[in-house]
Amino acid sequence: MTLLNAPAYDRSRAKRRRNFLIGVLFLGGVVAIAAFLCWNLPAERSVNQFFAAVEAQDFPKAFGIWNHDPNWQQHTQRYAPGGYTYGRFLVDWGQAGDYGRITSHKVLHSTSRYGNNTLLAVEINGRKTALLALAVGKSTHTMTFPPFDLTPMKNGFGGTYWQISYH
Repeated sequence: MTLLNAPAYDRSRAKRRRNFLIGVLFLGGVVAIAAFLCWNLPAERSVNQFFAAVEAQDFPKAFGIWNHDPNWQQHTQRYAPGGYTYGRFLVDWGQAGDYGRITSHKVLHSTSRYGNNTLLAVEINGRKTALLALAVGKSTHTMTFPPFDLTPMKNGFGGTYWQISYH
């Protein structure tokens, strides 16, 4: 075949190729949107498991989830020196804590735009005025109290955005 003897144009083949490319781009967009919406699900799942254990008054399990260490009772010395000890944990999350007995929770917002942690705003016992900010490490999956507050704000169009500020 020479340059002047090009094959005949196949319209159906060109249409199949175009439809295939459109389908691939559409599927890629759907996957990107799903990944964006589900990016913080592992951290939200950890927080939900933690609060389920606290609501059930299963504090040893809750402490294991907090530290991402289900066998924490076999090496308690790891959490004693200058860390968040089990005794302090019981004071914070037990009956005498800031929220009293925790009976319900709801994760209102999560963001992973700031550093190596996912920040979460949690409503406890239906108290909308005193939201709890928690941080879940992306690589360690441990929970901490961040130096930030997450505050819901209304924009001019009636939507809600979350302001991050230091304590």
